[in-house]
Amino acid sequence: MKVLITGASSGIGRDMAHYLESFGYNLFLVSRNKEKLDEIYKNSKVKVKTFGLDLSKQEDCFKLYQMVKKENIDILINNAGFGDAGNFTETSLDKELNMIDLNIKAYHILTKLFLQDFIKKNHGRILNVASMASFMPGPYMATYYATKAYILNLSLAINQELKNDNSNVKISVFCPGPVQTNFNNVANVKFSLMPITSEYAAKYAIDNMFKNKLIIIPPNMKITHLLAKIAPSKLVLTVNSHIQKRKQ
Repeated sequence: MKVLITGASSGIGRDMAHYLESFGYNLFLVSRNKEKLDEIYKNSKVKVKTFGLDLSKQEDCFKLYQMVKKENIDILINNAGFGDAGNFTETSLDKELNMIDLNIKAYHILTKLFLQDFIKKNHGRILNVASMASFMPGPYMATYYATKAYILNLSLAINQELKNDNSNVKISVFCPGPVQTNFNNVANVKFSLMPITSEYAAKYAIDNMFKNKLIIIPPNMKITHLLAKIAPSKLVLTVNSHIQKRKQ
């Protein structure tokens, strides 16, 4: 069995790779830093193939697919991404456009290309890593929240199409809250809630993916998810605005 994981050099992606390695999956791992990938997985007991690509560049997404399309990948995990924080009028437009390219376009391209192959053989899984941010607007992290909402809704729509076609192909979307990774350093925020470890997040996501769970939410975020669904939109915006502002 073979799994392709983007953003595999650190955090959730790295720990997903280690967890799947324990099941004997052969690993196809993507990061901008190939040397780091090679160092992390040099003693792996399974076959590991690494790719140093920048998936915020559309051409690198297509290049990755061409490099692995004959490998008969069983699972695609779209995990690469980053965030940014600040007043929308003051944050970097260049950084936000790069975020959109990585958090949305890379997911979209890879999901579409691999899904087409999976459907042809009526076998395969896709796990898209989103966020609790998917379920609500995020003042002071407006672009990041919007990118994750895109991934959630894209995944839900694809799932319904697969169900309508009675396909054996499965798609899941992982929506964690704060996780102990390098995300907060890149996004320039400090978590106001106690984060879960990336090891726990990775294991929880993979275990529930294999249970064919569509939306995967860690236990510590289930009440937050419920409140986001039932609370008035104005209240959600006010509370979330306060929380995001405190993070900066």
